[in-house]
Amino acid sequence: MYRLHIANKNYSSWSLRPWVLMRHLDIPFEERLTPFEPGSNWTAFREFSPSGMVPCLEDGERAVWESLAIVEYLAERHAGVWPIDDEARAWARCASSEMHAGFSALRSLCPMNCGVRVKLHHMPDALAGNLARLDELWQQGLTRFGGPFLAGESFSAVDAFFAPVAFRVQGFGLELSAPSMAYVERLLALPAMQQWYEAALDEPWREAAHEAEVQENGTVVEDLRRPS
Repeated sequence: MYRLHIANKNYSSWSLRPWVLMRHLDIPFEERLTPFEPGSNWTAFREFSPSGMVPCLEDGERAVWESLAIVEYLAERHAGVWPIDDEARAWARCASSEMHAGFSALRSLCPMNCGVRVKLHHMPDALAGNLARLDELWQQGLTRFGGPFLAGESFSAVDAFFAPVAFRVQGFGLELSAPSMAYVERLLALPAMQQWYEAALDEPWREAAHEAEVQENGTVVEDLRRPS
């Protein structure tokens, strides 16, 4: 059985991507969660990940790190990771790569913190630009391939890559077009996403650096995390 190494569900957007994909596609795996620690996580994460980062997938003696590499590794072994239609598959790979490498303002100004609701201090131009591109990209996929997911009828890797964005939209009250907001709600309603979210609310850990990232850019108006 695969072993998937992740960090805190409340914070780790990169960990969410392969986790939600594997859960949704019923690909069996053992979860290993190593919480973020103050300062560097390099030593702890290097115990299982060559890059010293999460996520990392173990398949026997083989380690596969980086979320995009993990997805491609799974796609070689399991159906449904990418769309069957070659046009949809090409688009899905492009959109996933764009998310993997881009949207830096969205990442830095609205870090994933599942359990809190935040009011931004202001809307920087860079963030507004990221949201406009996100909206454009999502509507393109939903329109071209007919929905309800980005590349057609079925949830696939491209949706997994944008799953952390759904938590960011929810947490920071970000505004997108009606079709994009409906897509966010579909993602948040998935059983695998609900599983992740509920586990995030139950986590006992509060990591100072991740908490500070939120407070630098907004005011926490509600904390829904359950006390340990």
